[in-house]
This record gives sequence, structure tokens and C-alpha cells, in this order.
Amino acid sequence: MAYQRLQVGRALVVIPSDTINIPNVAAVATSGTASSIPLSNRLLDTAADFSLVKVGDIVYTSTQVSKVTEIINDTLLAIDGTTIASGVDYTIYSQVDNPSNGCTLYVGLAGNLTVQTVGGDVVQFTGVPTGSFLPVQVLKVMSTGTDAQNIVALW
Repeated sequence: MAYQRLQVGRALVVIPSDTINIPNVAAVATSGTASSIPLSNRLLDTAADFSLVKVGDIVYTSTQVSKVTEIINDTLLAIDGTTIASGVDYTIYSQVDNPSNGCTLYVGLAGNLTVQTVGGDVVQFTGVPTGSFLPVQVLKVMSTGTDAQNIVALW
């Protein structure tokens, strides 16, 4: 029997979402630190250049994932999630031009894990142990039905 090893070159801490896929970690459009908060559901970065950002791109912070819903100008975006507070670091991934083609997962803390596979199937893995690798090509970790924690996407 052949021995297969998981060899990864990239990783991203996953923020579960029922509506937003895990972004393609190799497709960073821009990153920076949010400035003062202008209005609800916004990302303002007065030092940014959002000219490469498109509606539908994914905004990641350490605790939040959102999609860009409107490019207001080169420093202000409308997002579908909570306003990103001043001083919070963010990364915007180009989901529109470079969508993810799937990843495998590492589960840091045990629990249930509900995912959408690259084939479009939504399935719950029950009782995934701490320190497990999930050898399934995944597009999305759903927030509904997932209580496992410290999930890392691997490519």
C-alpha cells in the first residue's frame, strides 16, 4: 500500500460562513489597515488603492469574512458584513478573477464540521477529532453545523 503524505505550500485560518467560500490564498488583491469608520457595512482605508478590487471579492480580517458589494471610491468599499473597525488589519482576495479550486482542512479543536465540497455537496463530518486532517476538497466551511474550531485551509 502506498504511503501518501500531505504536503502543503499555503495556509489560511478559516472563518466559517454559510455564504462565502474560502478564498484563494494566492490571489491577494490588496491588504492594509482600516481607518476610521464612516458608515455601517463599510471598509475605509485612507491609505489604500482599491482599484484592483471587484464586487464579489472577499475581505478577511482575523475574525470576520465579508464580500465587497460596492466600490465607492479608491479608499472606501461597501461590504456585506459588519463595518471593519479602525486599526483592524484586512486582506482582500480576488474571488471574482481567481476563485478557489478547493483546499483540504486541518481541524485544531474537535467538533462537528459542515462543509461544501468542490462538487457542491454539503456534508457534516461528526465528531472530527482534535488535530485531524480532512482529505476532502472543500470550498466552504459552513457556520451552521460547525462547532469545531481552529480550522486551517491548506493548499
